[in-house]
Amino acid sequence: MGGSRYIITDQNQTYFVTCTIVGWIDLFTRPEYKNIIVESLNHCINNKGLVLNGWVLMTNHIHFIGRCEEPYKLSDFLWDFKKFTSKKLATAIKEIPESRREWLLDKFSFEARKTNRAENYKIWQDDNHPIDLQDIDPYQKLPYIHENPVKADIVEFPEHYIYSSAKDYSGIKGLVKVELI
Repeated sequence: MGGSRYIITDQNQTYFVTCTIVGWIDLFTRPEYKNIIVESLNHCINNKGLVLNGWVLMTNHIHFIGRCEEPYKLSDFLWDFKKFTSKKLATAIKEIPESRREWLLDKFSFEARKTNRAENYKIWQDDNHPIDLQDIDPYQKLPYIHENPVKADIVEFPEHYIYSSAKDYSGIKGLVKVELI
């Protein structure tokens, strides 16, 4: 976690987590990239003990409220999620029509070489900024998560953004299985 004061102390506690693309690069501008994240989250929910209470995918980061059920650990989920999605994203960048292909691959390759923390491409920042919600009502963090696309002028109302759990909280099934708070 890169010396951060934010650490996961209880592997099965609920946390507010932010995973960010290196250099805050706006990677998630194409549905193909966003759907890699959606599919990975659903896979982890179905197979890796992940319980999500809320989430939003923005152009350069993802916020979520969640935990892992025993015997799974949140730190292991984050490591696996980032490693798997990094490989899938790098492959997608190479395969789909991408006007920024060379630039993106160069940036991610540079980060891998600079940090020696990835084989070919480093896509995610190391830190996840986990905030333990044991003494904080998770429902306090949901408006922050759901308002992200509104504040970014992507949508007028949170529930109109499909890469978020705001739909679920408004009674409409979203893309990722969410356990409502």
